[in-house]
Amino acid sequence: MIKPFNVKKATSQLASLVSVLVLSACQNAETLVEDKKVEPIKKPNFVWLVSEDNSKKYLRLYNPKGAAMPNIEALAEQGLVFNNALSNSPVCSTARTTLALGAYPARLAMEYHRPYQRISLSEGITTVSEYLSQAGYHTTNNHKEDYNFIEPEGHWFKSEKGADWQDRQEGQPFFHMQSWNTTHEHKLHFPASDVEKKPTKNNPASVDLASIYPDTPLFRYTHARYLDQHEKVDQEIGVVIDKLKAEGLLEDTFIFYFGDHGGVMPGSKGYAFERGLNTPLVVRVPENFRHLLHDDLQAKTETRVDGFVSFIDFAPTLLKLAGIEEVAGHDGEAFLGKDISLAKLNSRDSHFAFADRFDEKYDMVRTVRKGKYKYMRHYLPFNPDGLFANYRYKQAAFRQWRDLFNEGKLTPQQAAFFETKPVEALYNLELDGLETNNLADDPAHQAILESMRRQLTDKLQQLPDLGFYPEYHLVKHAQNDPVLFGQQHQAEIAQLTEIANLQLLDYGLAKNKLKLALLSDNEWQRYWGLNAALAFGEQAIELKALLTQIKDNDTNALNQARAIQYLALFDAQPAQQALTDVIANTTDTAQVLALLNIATQLHDVNGETFDIPFRKAWQKPGKELTDPLEIWRQRTIHTWFKARVTYLKS
Repeated sequence: MIKPFNVKKATSQLASLVSVLVLSACQNAETLVEDKKVEPIKKPNFVWLVSEDNSKKYLRLYNPKGAAMPNIEALAEQGLVFNNALSNSPVCSTARTTLALGAYPARLAMEYHRPYQRISLSEGITTVSEYLSQAGYHTTNNHKEDYNFIEPEGHWFKSEKGADWQDRQEGQPFFHMQSWNTTHEHKLHFPASDVEKKPTKNNPASVDLASIYPDTPLFRYTHARYLDQHEKVDQEIGVVIDKLKAEGLLEDTFIFYFGDHGGVMPGSKGYAFERGLNTPLVVRVPENFRHLLHDDLQAKTETRVDGFVSFIDFAPTLLKLAGIEEVAGHDGEAFLGKDISLAKLNSRDSHFAFADRFDEKYDMVRTVRKGKYKYMRHYLPFNPDGLFANYRYKQAAFRQWRDLFNEGKLTPQQAAFFETKPVEALYNLELDGLETNNLADDPAHQAILESMRRQLTDKLQQLPDLGFYPEYHLVKHAQNDPVLFGQQHQAEIAQLTEIANLQLLDYGLAKNKLKLALLSDNEWQRYWGLNAALAFGEQAIELKALLTQIKDNDTNALNQARAIQYLALFDAQPAQQALTDVIANTTDTAQVLALLNIATQLHDVNGETFDIPFRKAWQKPGKELTDPLEIWRQRTIHTWFKARVTYLKS
């Protein structure tokens, strides 16, 4: 194992100099060993071609009713098609953070989409582009980054619009990443009137509309329009492939095409269902480097792979193919290499995923897969998936879905998205790809349920998963070194997971431990006790006096708000003034965002409204700011708060 160079002290000029020196040594050194000339080792190029927000089901390559994408299909004809390529997170910034680091963001305080503050990289953690740069690669990105961490200096030689491999030294290997927003969510932010005014190329009547959606002209049109976007992005990707061909680089370059996570019909992006996680992945294997793969993966025709590949595995795979040692900071393992046969690859059948704050909407979901079974744990089950989030509801189909729910016009399967969730769920994905038939209460599946439940708890405690602390706390205490924070708090996190798991017991078995948690001197034990009480609902009403004491006296505003939430939902106590006062007395902006999520849940579930004054701290950034990333961050925060306080008044 190797540890990364201290990249925070490096400069882009030094990185470039190192690359040139390494390359020069590879190109010009001719070593005589026993009177025989040894040629420099040639390394493969890597290109990542990334379409945004799309699940695999939208491609004809995976679904007969998917979009025709001839350029991607041509790559597949000379490479590998992965049927189970899985993001570890269903949204951009957390997924791209995973790709870059080869590590789980949930153990790095980077699990929140668009973090309130970007997190420092702990020692032993850096980007795949940094490792490749140190090994002499020319690294470029065109141009989306969207990382949840503070970037190391010079890990990309160039990261901007139009960046490509042209500026490399002669013969220098390169790693190029390019993203297209042609399939991004915002492409479906059109007015409902487009159904009549702007016909689609793909026929809405023929689309493979999922049964979780209402079968309306708007939903069918939205699906068809998204297929049209796939055909457009295929043409755009084809330009890059043609460029590699024209420059004679195609047979020296591993080309990876994939989506950055699933999506983007309503209820997919941002949610830890397979429709939010299962992406297309095609790897074209170049003729000149087929020898780097196992013999049974060197075929020049399309090879289908059923084994599981996760985003944490991408970085280790590039390092292995580039001949770079494994690194200690990676959580994943390579899925391509001379020692990885098709049989070995197909034996991989495990996956871990997470979903936390998604823009301004908070949640905490963890999932594990083992073969055909998927276990899903909802740690905040009282938050419906359909809880209002401004950017989601810019889709006309999303708004129609909610309206039909409010009108009582949905089937139970379609309505589930807007209702409280089960604490845990078990799905057989071979029979239930849409994850609608929860087997958790089925006696025939209790053994697999208990096994996967234990697998998940073990995983969270081993990482450890920092999501058991609220984001605002991590910003204060884990931002500078999240790995060290996790090590120092691993025992406490294990305790918090056990308190959270009280939700899984019958109330009669859980209530004594629940009382102890609510009476604890530890604010986070009280917090998870409150979440458990909310999950039990009316069963926990006997704890009313204790919950009232927390509402009135707890030193943690988030705990006060949770108690207010419980008493409003299950004791009919009005929450408006009490929660407004808690918010007014809270100065931590990141903490206020979590409090506003509680208000939103009470708005959507209980019909309560809140008049929250808009604060100066939530305003758009002023002209005095010059850092583009900081301007973008503050604009994002402004948008979240403006949308929340406006919605809560309605």
